Amino acid sequence: MKRKNPRRPIALTVAGSDPGGGAGIQADLKTFAALGVYGYSVLTEVIAQNSARVWRVAPVEPAMVRAQLEAVVAERRPDAMKTGALGTAGAVRAVARALAEMRLPAPVVDPVMVSSSGTRLLDRRAEKTLRDELLPLAGLVTPNIPEAEALSGVRISGRDDAREAASRILALGARAVVIKGGHLGADSRATDFFFDGRRFIEMTAPRLDVTDAHGTGCAFSAAVAAHLALGTDLETAVRRAKRFVLSALKRSFKFGGGRPLLDHFFPR
Repeated sequence: MKRKNPRRPIALTVAGSDPGGGAGIQADLKTFAALGVYGYSVLTEVIAQNSARVWRVAPVEPAMVRAQLEAVVAERRPDAMKTGALGTAGAVRAVARALAEMRLPAPVVDPVMVSSSGTRLLDRRAEKTLRDELLPLAGLVTPNIPEAEALSGVRISGRDDAREAASRILALGARAVVIKGGHLGADSRATDFFFDGRRFIEMTAPRLDVTDAHGTGCAFSAAVAAHLALGTDLETAVRRAKRFVLSALKRSFKFGGGRPLLDHFFPR
């Protein structure tokens, strides 16, 4: 006999699409499923892209972003959530207002500004809205090096710069930040920098011989949200998300001449 209302963890992603499945909402939902979490999704941008390039971006109207949020929350409030590419200031503002009015969980904010192929996925006017209205509500912000530099105004070339940038991002109101160090240096170790206002922790892992993989930031932030939905504390969620991405990268593959794609469903 089927249970009408099984209690299972739910994570929500609010992001743009990737019809190729390597990034965006599609990759987030794969990550949630791989980690045993049911996925809700709210679409903010329809993006014509594959692993090699972006052809076209069509933002979703803020009222429609809001309506999608209302629809899923009416059924059940998610246990955790993340945001990715939000597109416009109106969409950022719609998400920020919904967080407060619908009493949603403090999100994992992946501050996606520009795609790996160079296409802008957050318009320049929206950067201030993201900084002023969404980051103060974030449970965790997960910028890569270029995004951390844009948010903090700090040029990052090493550990001390990362510490200063993390402090400045935290001062915007977020509860914690992890600066992903994949773009930093070329030694044998990849280091991410976690700061929660009390502890500055360096999380290292072997640097793999996989260049310019598609969708790693999406998978990382989605994995953090999934582990939070499962009831894990923040630091442990970040560590487990890093291990998830590393394992998926080890089994990465390509279609044609595109960039490497993660194997979200690697043998577990």
